[in-house]
Amino acid sequence: MANTEHFDAIILGTGEAGKYLSWHLGGQGQRVAAIEKDDIGGACPNVACLPTKNVIHSAKVASYFQRGKEFGIAHGDWHVEMAGVDARRQKMVDDLHQVHLGNFTKSKTEIVMGFGRFVAERTIEVDLHAGGTRTLTADKIFVDTGSRATIDPIPGLAEAKPLTHVEALRLDVLPEHLIILGGGFVGLEFAQAMRRFGARVTIVERNPRLVHREDLDVSEALQQLFYDEGIDIVTSARISRVEGLSGTKVSLHLTHATGDSVLEGSHLLVATGRTPNTQGIGLDLVGVKTTSSGHIQVNDRLETSAPNVWAMGDCAGSPHFTHISFDDFRVVRDNLAGGNRTTAGRQVPSCTFTDPELAHVGLTETEAAQQGIAYRLVKIPTLAILRARTLSETRGFMKALIAKESDAILGFTAFGTGMGELLPTIQLAMVNGLPYTAIRSLIVTHPTIAEGLVTLFSATPSIPAKQADAH
Repeated sequence: MANTEHFDAIILGTGEAGKYLSWHLGGQGQRVAAIEKDDIGGACPNVACLPTKNVIHSAKVASYFQRGKEFGIAHGDWHVEMAGVDARRQKMVDDLHQVHLGNFTKSKTEIVMGFGRFVAERTIEVDLHAGGTRTLTADKIFVDTGSRATIDPIPGLAEAKPLTHVEALRLDVLPEHLIILGGGFVGLEFAQAMRRFGARVTIVERNPRLVHREDLDVSEALQQLFYDEGIDIVTSARISRVEGLSGTKVSLHLTHATGDSVLEGSHLLVATGRTPNTQGIGLDLVGVKTTSSGHIQVNDRLETSAPNVWAMGDCAGSPHFTHISFDDFRVVRDNLAGGNRTTAGRQVPSCTFTDPELAHVGLTETEAAQQGIAYRLVKIPTLAILRARTLSETRGFMKALIAKESDAILGFTAFGTGMGELLPTIQLAMVNGLPYTAIRSLIVTHPTIAEGLVTLFSATPSIPAKQADAH
């Protein structure tokens, strides 16, 4: 093919896995091209994880102003300036952008800005943002194109130009009434933040309860939190059509078991799922197979059906977390060096940054029941953690599933302030086969949130006597 440029490796997409692999291979002296059609560094530092948590923290500060009297602090009139919230977020994004550029420069990776697609085996054609095209070939190609918010085919929804998480993060005006489609974790984080800034917020969920795949106590705790903060929740609702324009006025025509209704708001945010960015990039031309949902088919080494082509992150169907995409990078990196690392059976910890946080790793009660796994349940209220009392943040609980016939930790779920920081301790015990008693025996600094782990595991029911005798 004429006018082609050859590289040792091409990275299609600079998300978490893609950028780290670029920096790693480039740092080894390989000639690497990283193709990016949107923001350098991918979603996390630009329009997802980090900017979202930045805005959520601003909302937390606003909640402290609202609770001032509770802490013995008198204050006068105050208000939220969304332009200032947005400026703080943008400054962080700009600073992270410079960090990423520095890493690409240090590794001598060439950034190619444009839309890339396969046109032949191990050959990518890029429609450059600056105009024109480039054709690149490589010994190895790694696809990390990510995913985007799903816009369901509801009549009038696309025409209403709804916000996704991307546009919602960049709001510099406060919505009068924000309607959020989806009672999953993305929707919940935005709902709470916007409510704390002063917007009226309504969540519309098609299932009978929020975060319906979680244990019932988790769902009920989140729903009670939102009721207490003045967020309206509509469940078991189907949308027949949408009218109007987000940012001006939108009307949702809802169907319930008891009849129909119309919900009106000023802004509409869609948070009903993710769609992989795999369309139009020529996968079929080079024999890269995809699933019925559009994800790239990979084995547990993240190899695709085409030789010398790998896929990582959201587009490969990996759990949609930045930390999992980072682990995808480590799997590929180690295997390129002769290792035998796989994605099979790996831990998938998660933390939802509502306030308080919801942290989880391992089995839930629902999953254990579905799989017929016997367990002992231990659960304590956040109120039992003395540090939480000092912070006046006592809402929530901690619970763990302990194997019925051994002391192995099967799963951990915590809804409370700072709970995400506890996950590594639980994970280390689980990965290394340590019993819960190893954590129970720790001397933990007082007063810290981590001290709650000792309190939790000290309350664990003993193995029934007959089973203990059998051992």
